[in-house]
Amino acid sequence: QVQLVESGGGLVQAGDSLRLSCAASGSTFSRYAMGWFRQAPGKEREFVAIIKWSDGNTNYADSVKGRFSISRDNAKNTVYLQMNSLKPEDTAVYYCAADSTGVGSTWSALYDYWGQGTQVTVSS
Repeated sequence: QVQLVESGGGLVQAGDSLRLSCAASGSTFSRYAMGWFRQAPGKEREFVAIIKWSDGNTNYADSVKGRFSISRDNAKNTVYLQMNSLKPEDTAVYYCAADSTGVGSTWSALYDYWGQGTQVTVSS
């Protein structure tokens, strides 16, 4: 059974940095694509970043490009989201998701597994 456990959220000020972690277990993830999504109050869940576990290829939403960086640690089965220059509009619950097909879509419906989410709050 695949499990994804996020950690690293918190309350920070605008301009600060945070690193989110997603510990994955219960499968061999070498062919998966791993994504980060976020959902702010009253808004739909939106794509943030993707990484393909096999080759490390990445993709980012325009709103975070140049500020956020997604990476993986194969030995630890963990995916990270480094968030720099945070803005109040980055405030949301951040979710880690796994796509067993490895396609790595920006469409959340294609992801098989989800973590419980971690809250990120950026004050101005």
